Amino acid sequence: MTLHTILKMGDPRLLRVAQPVLAFDTDALHRLVHDMQETMRAADGAGLAAPQIGVDLQVVVFGAHEPNPRYPDSAPVAPTVLINPVITPLGSAEEEDWEGCLSVPGLRGKVPRWTHIRYQGFDLYGDPLERTVKGFHARVVQHECDHLWGTLYPMRVRDWTQFGYTEVLFPEL
Repeated sequence: MTLHTILKMGDPRLLRVAQPVLAFDTDALHRLVHDMQETMRAADGAGLAAPQIGVDLQVVVFGAHEPNPRYPDSAPVAPTVLINPVITPLGSAEEEDWEGCLSVPGLRGKVPRWTHIRYQGFDLYGDPLERTVKGFHARVVQHECDHLWGTLYPMRVRDWTQFGYTEVLFPEL
């Protein structure tokens, strides 16, 4: 197991479009996913994208069986490995809610996201994965997949009065 350093906003590698995974069920891919999961857990993350650790591949991991300490009021999301994802909004409804990011430590902002989505892609073994989700699960998937397209959540904030330091906005966290 290797815990990786998480890149922070300002690092140009976070702004690149990640490359699709072409080979599944390889030792290298298994190591990458394991390291990403361990790095995410060690940082109390709800998800992590490969570009956040400097790996230019379309791989995201997210979820846990228990609520995330950084999002204590959110429902748990099943642990998932999602590779080469495609997100399809199911309707035009959006909801703004607070987000944070391991690459933007110490800050939170209200971000609009589709409320109901379908995501498709592949698991670690190259088997197709498709889910239809709502709520926090949908938000986490959209946030993590944004990293694959070079987008950080502050780029989506619409109202800058709803962006600031976590310790000021949420002293109870």
